[in-house]
Formats: sequence, C-alpha cells, structure tokens
Amino acid sequence: MSSYHLIGIKGSGMSALAQVLHDLGHVIQGEDIDTVIFTQTPLEARNIPMYSFGSAPLSTEMIVIASNAYGDDHPSVVRCKSLGLPIHRYHHFLGEWMKNYTSIAITGSHGKTTTTGMMVHALRSIEATCSLIGDATGRGEADARFFIFESCEYKRHFLAYRPEIAVITNIDFDHPDYFSDVDDVRHAFEEMAAYVGNQLVVCGDDVQVRLLRTGNKMLYYGFAEHNELRAAGLAIVSGGVAFDVYWRDAKLDRFTIPVYGRHNVLNALAVIGVSLVLGLDLNEIKRQMATFTGVKRRFTETEWKSNVVIDDYAHHPSEIRATLEAARSKYPGRRIVSVFQPHTFSRLERLLDDFAHSLRDADDVFLCQIFGSARERAGSVSIEHLRERIPNAQLISENTVNSLGTYEDAVLVFMGAGDIQKYQQRLVRL
Repeated sequence: MSSYHLIGIKGSGMSALAQVLHDLGHVIQGEDIDTVIFTQTPLEARNIPMYSFGSAPLSTEMIVIASNAYGDDHPSVVRCKSLGLPIHRYHHFLGEWMKNYTSIAITGSHGKTTTTGMMVHALRSIEATCSLIGDATGRGEADARFFIFESCEYKRHFLAYRPEIAVITNIDFDHPDYFSDVDDVRHAFEEMAAYVGNQLVVCGDDVQVRLLRTGNKMLYYGFAEHNELRAAGLAIVSGGVAFDVYWRDAKLDRFTIPVYGRHNVLNALAVIGVSLVLGLDLNEIKRQMATFTGVKRRFTETEWKSNVVIDDYAHHPSEIRATLEAARSKYPGRRIVSVFQPHTFSRLERLLDDFAHSLRDADDVFLCQIFGSARERAGSVSIEHLRERIPNAQLISENTVNSLGTYEDAVLVFMGAGDIQKYQQRLVRL
C-alpha cells in the first residue's frame, strides 16, 4: 500500500486515476480549486480528502502525481519539490503503472470517452478489469487482467504509454495551440503506433487513419466494404440502433446498442474488434453492449416540460455534427435547438468556418460566450465572429437563457467542454 497526493485531483483523468488507486487499497488525497465540479462526486463517494490548493497536509512518505494542467511553477508543485517529495506527471505515472496489465488504449481525436466506456462495460463482464475513463470514472479491481484507459494525444502525452492494444477512432485537426495542422496530428499518431505491443484496431473509414504508416498489425473497422470488420443494415429500433456485423465477409451476428448515431456504431465496432483480437466470447460481448447506457456528459438526456434536454461534451465541429445527427436520428420530426459554448479561443479561430457549418445542422442556434482555459484566457476571435456566420443565430447568457422556455416538444442540445452546464441548470430551474 502506498500513499498518494494528487495535484489537480478534480481533473477528469486525475479523478479517475485517484479512484483506481483508492479501489486497489492505496491511501489517496489531493488538492485543487474550490469550485464544485462534477468530477469530484465519485471522489466524495469514496471519502477521498480534497483540499484547496496549498492547504493539503503533506508527509515525506507521499508520492505526488501532478496534473498536466499545472506547470512546474505552480505553487503546489513548488511546495512539494521544496519538501523533497517525488513528483510524477500524470501520463508518466500512468505509463509505468500500466505495465502490470494487458493494457488497452483508446485514442483518437473524437469518441475516446464513449468508446472507452463501452469497452469497459463489455469486457468487465468477462475479465476483472481496471479502467480509467475521461468522464472522471475510474475503477480498480484486484487481480485484474485488463487495464482499459483513455489515451490523449494532446502534447503527445500518449507517447508515455506502451499498450498491448490500441484503438484509433479517428484523426482530425484539433488542439491548434499545440498541433500545426492535421499532418502534425497524424504524425503524432504514427509515433504512438510504434509503441503498441500487439495490435492496432483502427477506423478504416477515416481518411487520415488510412494514411498512417506503421509496421504494426492493423485491424480496420467501419462501414466501407474494404474494412475487414464492418457494419451494415443499420436500423433505428426501440431504444437504440441495430446493425449486422461482418468479419472478413462472414456475418458474425446482429448487434443492438441503446445509443444513437452512426458514430456510436463505429464505437461498437472498435469494441468488437478488440474482442476478436483477444479471442473473447462475442455472445457475452453482444449481451453487454445491449445494456450500455453511455458515459457522463455524452448525450446525457433529461426531460424538461415537453422538451428533451441533452448535455454533451461536443466542442469540435466533427463532434457537433455527430451529436446533432444522433439527436435527429432519435427524435425525427422534432425541432433541434443547439446551445453551444466554444472552448478555447485558438480552436474557434482556426476552425471558425467549420464550426459555423456544423452548427447549421440544427434548426435554431444559440451561442454562449467563449470559455477559455488555464493556458489560454484570451484571443483575437470573439463569439460575434461565429454568430455572423450562422443565419439567425442568437447570443445567449445566463440572464437570457430563460428565453428557451418558449420551446415546446423540442430537443435542446447543450454542447461544450467548458461550463455550459450552468446555462442548462439555470433553464431547468424555471
């Protein structure tokens, strides 16, 4: 048993890691901002102590894990260094820790969290599994064989990992504060692929994925016929989507998932592909996937008056398209209203026109002020630049969100990676 202190414990990955280590019997505490965040709920459920930055009690036997969101000059990091405590960055600690397991990394520009959640839900029924999901859900199990985790490409942090199997859901241009263009992103994934021990399971429908150059074995999945694992015959059924799965042109079975959108069928294919690589019981995988209800802040639905309110983490044009497509497929004939909060100035500036085009898939569009980040608090772009590119788009604030109360039988889709939830919470209190 070890004693761990986590700097930035409320971060989604850090919170999940704290839960894993706690479940395995270690002593955990952490420090962070005082603002209440949904990521702290599972920490509170485990009675893990959380302190304000700078106020945590420290002892010489503690191992410190620092979030990548805070640099070496952060006062809490400086304080731990001054006490001589060993400090490990989140990704470096995780890279060493996972060596004790058959590790399965889920990476890609979009869809990581849902695919990781679906993978964990399916495989845990067959083998004891430790898991770390990007919605701040972590779980440790004694004698686990598998470790399934969300692997982030930002700043090439995923190069610290050596997974046995890696899923690549897609490759897209994102994080423009770090990557220069989509080629730079693809090259990062090529570097990552070189560190995979056994097999890559990748979306063969994605153009950039098809351009990957790697000597590792690759299992391609998707809808196109050139994929060795593919889905066909999609149909909206009661409570979800049904589809046939073909493996090397032989039909395996018809699967059903209780979530919507073509992107979720691709996520399911990734799970099936990993199961084939591991030689798992597909009948059990099929049963488990039929009960997957999603992950936090990914198409999370509540009813409000006569409307459906959806909370979703979508913060990139590709994710917005996928979320709105899923909303239309589940609620055909109903008015789709998007309420979007851009996250980071650099992302909005570099992808401005693409954001505008993706949001036009909604019937009505409302825009919130840009949510910055700890590393980027201002920029040369404003929400007005986006509004003027979308016909009839309107600006909305916490004080005016009650204007959405005039909708009836509509689907209100709140999207963003910042604090978009405060707008939703203000509305549903009406």
